[in-house]
Amino acid sequence: MLAHSSFGNGERVVLVHGFTQTKETWADLVAELQDDYQLLTIDAPNHGDSDTVDLDLDRGARAIVDVGGSATYLGYSLGARLCLGAALAYPELVKRLVLVSGTAGIEDAAQRSARLRSDQNMAQQIERIGVESFVDIWLDQPLFDGLSEGNNQRSIRLKNSARGLASSLRLCGAGSQIPSWSRLGELKMPALIVAGVRDKKFAAIAKRMSVQIGDNASLHLIEDSGHTPHLEQPETFAATVREFLDSTR
Repeated sequence: MLAHSSFGNGERVVLVHGFTQTKETWADLVAELQDDYQLLTIDAPNHGDSDTVDLDLDRGARAIVDVGGSATYLGYSLGARLCLGAALAYPELVKRLVLVSGTAGIEDAAQRSARLRSDQNMAQQIERIGVESFVDIWLDQPLFDGLSEGNNQRSIRLKNSARGLASSLRLCGAGSQIPSWSRLGELKMPALIVAGVRDKKFAAIAKRMSVQIGDNASLHLIEDSGHTPHLEQPETFAATVREFLDSTR
């Protein structure tokens, strides 16, 4: 079973972090919501205290609902891909869905194959240079320009293992995600799609996902934020999530 922690009482909200993070990444959101909701934070496969749990996206989605049961599922990046998979495979358990900086997959076969090779190469890099050096390289990407030493959660990321992160890339990297754009209309639960305005690629993906899901989806693009709105604009992010949860009770 995936490692997890529980905070607060009430309707359950399951939180699933992104690549190189752990369940500790959600501390700000937990503090904001735990008086009214039960927050279940999960260490995704190959991360944190689940670092030896080797699962691909499909089996990872099953493992997440095995822990969370009937609940709202909120995921960021890798976590969003896992939660989307859970919502498509187990809609009876996913009562509401929040996808943050997520995607329904790379549709172009050549691009997906190139990303798969990139994921494999990065996995080898982690094994070669270790977690500390890799995390510094990872955070130095333009994707994370909105982060600083004060909010990049480097110390949390360093709690992961090289073996675990490499396995995550091989099993759950973006190149391994089977595109599900044509299935988004199957999602009938209330859905909130979130991205940062400055993250132009994922803002465009978020807009498209919202349209593809249909009338039960709402879109929120967070100002002054890039790929990590829960870290760059934690107060705005928490307020956005709370408004969605409260309005769909």
